[in-house]
Amino acid sequence: MKIVLLQIGTWFFRNPKLWSTDHPYLYKVKLQLINGKEVLDTYETFTGIRSFKFDEHKGFSLNGISMKIKGVCMHHDLGALGAAVNKRAIERQLQILKAMGCNAIRTSHNPPAPEFLDLCDRMGFLVMDEAFDMWKKKKSKHDYAENWNEWYKQDLTDQILRDRNHPSVFIWSIGNEIREQFDSTGITIARELIHVVKSIDNTRPVTSALSESDPAKNFIYKSGALDLVGLNYHEERYADFPKNYPGQKFIATETMSALETRGFYDQPTDTTRHWPTSSKSPFTQGNAQMAVTAYDNVAAYWGSTHEETWKIIKKYDFLSGLFIWTGFDYIGEPSPYPWPARSSYFGIIDLAGFPKDVYYMYQSEWTNKPVLHLLPHWNWKPGQTIDVWAYYSHADEVELFLNGKSLGIKSKHGDDLHVSWPVKFEPGTLKAVSRKAGKVVLTQGVHTAGQPAKIELTVDRRSIKADGKDLSFITVKVLDKNGNIVPDADNLITFKITGPARIAGVDNGSQSSLEPFKANYCKAFHGLCLAIVQSTNKAGKATVIAFSNGLKAGIVTEQTH
Repeated sequence: MKIVLLQIGTWFFRNPKLWSTDHPYLYKVKLQLINGKEVLDTYETFTGIRSFKFDEHKGFSLNGISMKIKGVCMHHDLGALGAAVNKRAIERQLQILKAMGCNAIRTSHNPPAPEFLDLCDRMGFLVMDEAFDMWKKKKSKHDYAENWNEWYKQDLTDQILRDRNHPSVFIWSIGNEIREQFDSTGITIARELIHVVKSIDNTRPVTSALSESDPAKNFIYKSGALDLVGLNYHEERYADFPKNYPGQKFIATETMSALETRGFYDQPTDTTRHWPTSSKSPFTQGNAQMAVTAYDNVAAYWGSTHEETWKIIKKYDFLSGLFIWTGFDYIGEPSPYPWPARSSYFGIIDLAGFPKDVYYMYQSEWTNKPVLHLLPHWNWKPGQTIDVWAYYSHADEVELFLNGKSLGIKSKHGDDLHVSWPVKFEPGTLKAVSRKAGKVVLTQGVHTAGQPAKIELTVDRRSIKADGKDLSFITVKVLDKNGNIVPDADNLITFKITGPARIAGVDNGSQSSLEPFKANYCKAFHGLCLAIVQSTNKAGKATVIAFSNGLKAGIVTEQTH
């Protein structure tokens, strides 16, 4: 009896097409189990060929090309769809992140769905594949620590065996903020876990996301078994990493914990706030809306704003990159607010999949596309002074106009990541123009909106598979009569669907909304909400109508095939 590897010849090894985040080329590998002339079994899979390296001085390189790891941490839930795996919903999340310039995902803090890794292989994401959130020492009353002795070795072994052929996987993580890092048991267990990993796969580095940044106090680090030093937060120590961790290689495994609510803004913006100020301080800084300003100037006490940490990471070559907490908002951990807040504020993108403003800061830093993004909206009280920000790229300067009058030209200096103007509000049009060498690159306008007048529906795909699983995500906008989105609109939208499809979920991105995810209605939040349409097993045309009292209805059609 023998195993025969087919469809791979000597040409493959001499001149393979390499897998990368920009060009994720995959090979189909076919294996056959043969007894004499009889084929007993055939197995087909996909994999990719790539090389990578972490260097203590130069950071990270993929296929010999230096690059920063521009990553985000992701929880497993899919917003209104909950925790059950849906491949299209995961794909949509990854598409939104890809458009931002993200090239890596940390699976925090558990092994991911195989469908997720398949998509990362195909779409070009590096993956830090993480196993545990706790070891023998528990973090909550009933967690994995109860089953550690019985299951840790089997679970870790199964994870490595299952995931090791994915070209997207480039780091194994044996844990997140493990409590054994604070005592000598961290040495023994870390060495044992890494031995398990290396006995199965010695081609990838192993790390652990460490919350104790003092090397003299961290026993997981003192095990000497880590290939990469993974630090959570403590961005103030990054610049001195070579001094504090001589000869070691760096990855920022968890960063930021910045807080934002999409579409909510308060003034002023020239100071950074921590909500709450410490673990021992009660949270008293909030507001009745249970919201956090979408300007990038609020963070949890243990974290930083997005700009603060990214400026450090981009400055030093030896800092290989980072994973931001988090790419999307997720259900649970609604810091800083208590119930009825029910989802996180950490995401660059809200629970419904709508980008917050800081998304465009990353897009301007992480992509090669020209970017110009103006914030906030332009519906305020007359005479009120509003800080206007602009994120931009591929330009030397941005000029701001209010109702045709120039308010001045601004340029980024030093390590600036945005420009800003204090502007006294008057109704009308706020317009930004970016220029390079005197030539216009992009123009963006924000208009004062009137009363809600109509609903606009935009569908991400007009054709979906009639397999009972495929999804279409419909963005719902509340507009005034001139087509401007109404930034404070909270109209109740009701959905009616005819044809071979159903409403799988609704959401609006509000972190404190207690409306059901499974319903045919949803209130707009800052002018937006989302309807998720799922196919049935029958082909045909489905029609979705969205209506609300006093508003012109929106309508869109879907084809299922």
